[in-house]
Amino acid sequence: MERYEIIPTSRIAETHAVPGSKSYTNRALTIAALARGPSTLYGALESDDTHVAREVLKHLGVTVEQHGSTFVVHGHQGEFIDPQQPLFLGNSGTATRFFTAMLTLAGFPCTITGNARMQERPIADLLEALNQLGAEVTSVRGNGCPPVRLGAHRLRGGTAMISGAISSQFLSALLMVSPYAEQDVTLVVRDTLVSVPYVDLTLDIMARFGAEVANDGYRRFIIRGQQCYTGQAYTVEGDASSATYFWGLAALLGQSMCVTNVPPTSAQGDVRFLDVLERMGCTVSRGERLQVRGPTQLRPLGTIDLNALPDAAMTVAVLAAFCQGETRIMNVANLRVKETDRLRALTTELRKLGVQVTEFPDGLQINGHPETLHGAEIATYDDHRMAMCFGMAGARLPGIRIQEPGCVTKTYPGFWEDLQGVGVHVQQV
Repeated sequence: MERYEIIPTSRIAETHAVPGSKSYTNRALTIAALARGPSTLYGALESDDTHVAREVLKHLGVTVEQHGSTFVVHGHQGEFIDPQQPLFLGNSGTATRFFTAMLTLAGFPCTITGNARMQERPIADLLEALNQLGAEVTSVRGNGCPPVRLGAHRLRGGTAMISGAISSQFLSALLMVSPYAEQDVTLVVRDTLVSVPYVDLTLDIMARFGAEVANDGYRRFIIRGQQCYTGQAYTVEGDASSATYFWGLAALLGQSMCVTNVPPTSAQGDVRFLDVLERMGCTVSRGERLQVRGPTQLRPLGTIDLNALPDAAMTVAVLAAFCQGETRIMNVANLRVKETDRLRALTTELRKLGVQVTEFPDGLQINGHPETLHGAEIATYDDHRMAMCFGMAGARLPGIRIQEPGCVTKTYPGFWEDLQGVGVHVQQV
């Protein structure tokens, strides 16, 4: 088994640029595939998730040229060719949900599948809503998870009730394909909508490619049918979720870090991680660039609702271990249906470091005692964010070894090199 040991440091570089946003890249790939004419995506994310998405698009007859981090997508107004084989999307929940909705426009039967973990991740709420809009989509095993079988019925339109309680990606998937429905579409959110900022990302990029959505307080969305996206030149901003690990380094080490390619005006939800860092005692500058300076000692958070930034919640949980006092993270039950059960995984691995953790159905309580922490070998559960969170912690705490560090390729293939680039030594053991 491959392992990396992280060597603590007292100094880090003051600037860093992160890879392109996964959330924007996957949305841009989906919309560009549906658009009329070519789209050029600058600064797009190169990772396992975006690779499987591009490969599936090629099987569907959508040409995607790659020149480094620039993708040129040749859209055909939502017309696809029959791939004559199941479409494999690995463990990319985003692409699986988006492409399931997109292929209700295809007019031919096909199957979408993924790896073993993807076949355990829920998608039933999306399938139910698509069927309400006239599609024909089923879970092959009848368990509400992939593989998904799509029939030949095209998306008709009308009104659909959608649950937002498990993932906002279900709503985002519906929003992005609704302009191509035969009739107008009304989407009604019947319960709590989690991760609202990710819906804002979807609406933002739809508008950039020429589709309008009427948003009634995130409870009802009305989309005119028979629209068509227009190909665009589009620059993907840096990934705010990836930036949290580098801002987190500054917080842990009492240093300064500016992430140069996440704009202060970004709609990405994880930019709100900076508000959390301020509560922990960090100084945050929001001028032309976003910069964090860590304090001498981090402060605990008390009770905090992190529903709007579930990915960053993992970074917060690890930072909380270095605060003297109690942090209760709540309203993140959807972390249980990600690449792994992240609440269980965080509990298990934080306890290895000597952290007192109480696990709740929707969150964690972390009682921080920095002086009692010690190194340990960290299991990553084939989850990129587990590896990166604890890799960040190793910059301060001696003796942290990361098992299976290669899992970061899902969203950030160069993470370990970049960690070294800012001054944190990483060695294979």
